[in-house]
Amino acid sequence: MTTPSLAPTRFRLVPMRPRDPGEPGRTASSLELFFDLVFVVAVSIAASEFHHTLSEGHVVDGLLNYGLVFFSIWWAWMNFTWFATSFATDDWLYRVLTFVQMGGVLVLAAGIGPAFAEGDYHVMVFSYVVMRIAMVAQWLRASRNPDPLRTTTRIYAAGIVFTQVFWLLQLTLSGPAHAVALLVLIAAELAIPVVAEKGGVTPWHPHHITERYGLFALILLGESLLGSANAIIEALHDDVALGPLISVSVLTLVVTAALWWIYFWPPHHKSITTFANSVRYGYVHYFVFAAAGAFSAGIEVTIDALTGHTELSSIAASFTVTVPIAVFVLGIWLIAVRRYADRVVNTVIPAAVVLVLLDPILPIPFALTAIVLALVITVLVLRPAQEQHT
Repeated sequence: MTTPSLAPTRFRLVPMRPRDPGEPGRTASSLELFFDLVFVVAVSIAASEFHHTLSEGHVVDGLLNYGLVFFSIWWAWMNFTWFATSFATDDWLYRVLTFVQMGGVLVLAAGIGPAFAEGDYHVMVFSYVVMRIAMVAQWLRASRNPDPLRTTTRIYAAGIVFTQVFWLLQLTLSGPAHAVALLVLIAAELAIPVVAEKGGVTPWHPHHITERYGLFALILLGESLLGSANAIIEALHDDVALGPLISVSVLTLVVTAALWWIYFWPPHHKSITTFANSVRYGYVHYFVFAAAGAFSAGIEVTIDALTGHTELSSIAASFTVTVPIAVFVLGIWLIAVRRYADRVVNTVIPAAVVLVLLDPILPIPFALTAIVLALVITVLVLRPAQEQHT
């Protein structure tokens, strides 16, 4: 494999060749970090809308809308990330197409409100299609090289175009037909990499790709820290709930720190040594990332419960916090921790997930969760990551 450090050709473009998966010192570029900034906006709006929907008591609608909205955010981010680890050139055309995707994300973020409030996905779908078509241009550019990956890159381009046509067509449907179409389209999107990579596996840099996932995890955990700060702000304006709100703020910080610790405990780059493992790692991250975003929404719901601004009971409000935490921990354990943990860790973490789910029966908001996760971190300190277990 070659690196993109080639002389520019006509139009001052660098040939888009596959990146070296063993390239030393490969880290996230400034363009990738800039790209992530627009997702901060989209994630924040999605979590906020989810929070309001839950507080109004529309739990099922909130979950369905959040799941679909977050899929569009996650899939757009993940496709760019995996393409970048394989073919990034950083010339002017690559940058412009990246900016187009960024613009699509911002428009998508603007469409999240109507999607939650009215079930109107037109803005989101149009912006999503714009982002995906920009990726088609990238894949077609990568396909111009006379190498074994030409078939793979063209299948990616054709698959994306095909699904975008049907994303637009599904806007004309309603009722059960619309719901079925959405499920089929999501399945089709997920199938594109699996089908395309059969013609030749694109190269990925394990350290680079897992660093990118870690950076996105930090964005989502940052939303939880915002929830902690909001609890303090609310406490300053609500003397009646001062003590509980301060406790929520402290517990949120403890839990968020624990989630960060658990996420970065194992050597993630060793979890994507094969294509099958990389697909599993990437797709399970949808639930991990969505849970992290939902955790921040749950914190806001808990604040609403303490200040009397929600239709949910205190127990139901607590579940909006503990369920996302449990999903996050379980997901990371399955795709990254389990392979490098001993029997003690692999017993403690599943048990902790169960205890976290039981937390809402206690009168103090997710106090048990904070204690349990603190104990998990203690175990992780005492039982460091091991070599891969078979």
